[in-house]
Amino acid sequence: MKKFIPFLVLLGTIWCCLAMTDSKVTAVVNGETPVWEVLKNLGEPSPNHLITILPPKASAEVGRKIVHFGSTKSVKQQSAHFVCTSCHNTEKEFADLRDTDPQKRLDYAVENGLPFLPGSPLYGVVNRNSFYNGDYEKKYGQLVVPARNNLREAIQLCAVECSQGRALKNWELESVLAYLWTLELKMEDLAIPAANYDKYTTRSKNSANLITEIKSYYHTDSPAHFVAPPEDRKAGYGMQGDPANGEHVYKLSCLHCHEDQRYSFFDLNDGKLSRNLLGKHFPRYSYYSAYQFIRYGAPSHPGKSAYMPQFTSEKMSNQQVEDLRAYLTKK
Repeated sequence: MKKFIPFLVLLGTIWCCLAMTDSKVTAVVNGETPVWEVLKNLGEPSPNHLITILPPKASAEVGRKIVHFGSTKSVKQQSAHFVCTSCHNTEKEFADLRDTDPQKRLDYAVENGLPFLPGSPLYGVVNRNSFYNGDYEKKYGQLVVPARNNLREAIQLCAVECSQGRALKNWELESVLAYLWTLELKMEDLAIPAANYDKYTTRSKNSANLITEIKSYYHTDSPAHFVAPPEDRKAGYGMQGDPANGEHVYKLSCLHCHEDQRYSFFDLNDGKLSRNLLGKHFPRYSYYSAYQFIRYGAPSHPGKSAYMPQFTSEKMSNQQVEDLRAYLTKK
């Protein structure tokens, strides 16, 4: 009989572990709970960008400085032209993360004092599992293949190609990733009624459906579609522009990079000369036509490798381009 006691103890231990895994309440879920923590408790496999151990010298604080400033005392400048926040916000961009409407994104930017940028927000990027989606393959070709489902590779692609800088060292890359994990989605960021949180605390046979349900409240990728300028630039996109809305586009988008040559050799301000320059070139087939550089981007300046990225249809609508034109040509 004594020989069976250890065996029974082992069976009991296994049963308890299975019971805990399958149905036991594992955590209290509230608005501050990270979305990944909830998904993990429900049985979601770990993403390949999860950090287990940070290498020496790496930290989220170092990553924050790289993202916002491009360097630290111990990190050489990553790019001579851009930092991550030149094109990406570190705050969420929609009240409801299921939205993709660029006008709702602009309204949210106005309300919350955010720039209106061509890149997807870094807030919640660790909760996505697909990067450089849609038409970005047309721009970067095979370079997007390793980056499509790997956030580390996506960061490096952005560092080298988008910012025209150097690749990050491993400890620098892990620092950036550690910082991005501080920007992960919280349950309160999702449009899930707080009264429903209790059902996400218990792993059960229904967990797969609950995981799918949670993910339906935000995008696990960032759709991107390139748009051509209008065939007839004098006629434009054929929409009546709203100069008040165009003013928001100009101040939160154009001036973010160009005011005082912040990220560009092309200097702009909100004065009449800048507005007239862009306004008169709008209907022309020229380098300075906003139709041209908004939809195709702008090539690098002679002697410089920096360039202007284009806005996809998800980041700036045709209507918003016409609104910008209306503001710049307003008498």
